[in-house]
Amino acid sequence: MTKHLLSDLEALKRRVLAMGALVEEATNKAISSLVHRRPELAEEVLLGDDAIDRMELEVEDACLKVLALHQPVAGDLRFIIAVMKVNNDLERMGDLAQNIAERSQYLSAHAPLDVELEFEQMMDAVRTMVSASLDSLVQRDTKIARRVIASDDNVDTINRQMFEDLQDLMRRDPDSIDRAVQTLSVARHLERIADLATNIAEDIVFMVEGDVIRHHPERFVETTPNHP
Repeated sequence: MTKHLLSDLEALKRRVLAMGALVEEATNKAISSLVHRRPELAEEVLLGDDAIDRMELEVEDACLKVLALHQPVAGDLRFIIAVMKVNNDLERMGDLAQNIAERSQYLSAHAPLDVELEFEQMMDAVRTMVSASLDSLVQRDTKIARRVIASDDNVDTINRQMFEDLQDLMRRDPDSIDRAVQTLSVARHLERIADLATNIAEDIVFMVEGDVIRHHPERFVETTPNHP
């Protein structure tokens, strides 16, 4: 590896990690705005989305420049491909955080729903998955990545249970329908963020080991607890 290629790859890594930090912050703020009914945090998420979009374009441009200038192969090529895919997933996470923030603004202006939901467990699990997926990228650690992948089933299970609980609530209390629909939307966005964290983890396995596990993760995931 030439000195110039090494320098460009390190710069690329710093860019995507900076974007990851922005997305993680946006996700945490969106969740906090919902849990603590703080619309001002939701507004911060909405105002910060442009910065994430700009950074996505910068990372994509940097990847293309490295490919054009150095024509990398093997592990270096896998790294750039993984960064491009992670970059796209991070931007989508940012969009979902924005969607959660918008729902949070509505929900904070209305009375809480009279139903017990596993919302906090789901949000904690999603926070952990996002953070761990970025850690796996920083450390190029496939063990962390595989734990993220294994955690996705837990989020899916909580999401299905919340869907059933909110359906029951809407049948019992028609006045709750608007709030329940908004809450269902938040749960769906959280589930999609978990899916994207899983995508990132799968890309880290590809980057480090060269294994494509996206369509058959069960063959490659270690048996682990639900939380990474």
